[in-house]
Amino acid sequence: MPRLTEPDFSLLRDALGPLRDREQVAERLLESSLKHSFDPETELDWDAPFEDGKWFWPPELVSLYGTPLWRRMSEEQRIDLSRHEAASLASLGIWFEVILMQLLVRHIYDKPLTSSHVRYALTEIADECRHSMMFARLIRRGGALEYPVPRIYHNLGRVLKTVSTTPGSFAATLLGEEILDWMQRLTFPDERVQPLVRGVTRIHVVEEARHVRYAREELRRQMITAPRWEQEFTRLSCGEAARVFSTCFINPSVYDHVGLDRREALSQVKASTHRREVMQSAAKRLTDFLDEIGVLRGAGRRLWQSSGLLP
Repeated sequence: MPRLTEPDFSLLRDALGPLRDREQVAERLLESSLKHSFDPETELDWDAPFEDGKWFWPPELVSLYGTPLWRRMSEEQRIDLSRHEAASLASLGIWFEVILMQLLVRHIYDKPLTSSHVRYALTEIADECRHSMMFARLIRRGGALEYPVPRIYHNLGRVLKTVSTTPGSFAATLLGEEILDWMQRLTFPDERVQPLVRGVTRIHVVEEARHVRYAREELRRQMITAPRWEQEFTRLSCGEAARVFSTCFINPSVYDHVGLDRREALSQVKASTHRREVMQSAAKRLTDFLDEIGVLRGAGRRLWQSSGLLP
């Protein structure tokens, strides 16, 4: 299918229906940004002491929940594991958002610089800068370590962000945003969780809702207008990104820092039906969307299944 020019975008449709005008979508998102944006430095009480007996992540979302090892752990040890896993996820979030910011800058490089579409991309980059600083401060405030992704995946991320096409960039964006968003929507209203963690996740959920809308609309457009080779490459790169993301989701060294045997913990997480259901539930809204717009096909779909995020 030949590429369509910008004015023809209003005539495009996919399995989800007609595509919305790119500028109108961006203008609505800019209006929302004016009304619902936060400065974590002033919005959150960073000096408040942590509350005894409260979690840093809902227990049902902790990787070992429901396993034989979990049943042997003390309540204190379980809460400590939630603290380290929260730090691991925040570290993953920073890594991912640094990649996302680079992809967004590349996306707008050849676009009309005064358009609403570009203005919103710049607004989202500013959001992601604040989110990364917020996550970094949460890690330090929680007293856990920074948990960078393993070097091999750090370098693979460098390759993926360098060779990624536009649709591949937006597919990867949704992968990182929507799975964590599902978990954070369970976290911020949960009164068992530390208030600071709830505050961080509330800010992230509100602002990420705009980012998801922007990425979804653009990915739909790209999957219709991109040449066939680029569509196929997107399916493969998205599947590989899903495999890397699921592998890096929790850094295995969290188990070492709470006095657990890493090999035993990893084995039990891998065998956990509950954990598999959590991860697939977290990804379901995204995988349903990707399936409808034609991303989950062929070898790319098999990579998603190997990641454990797709049944």
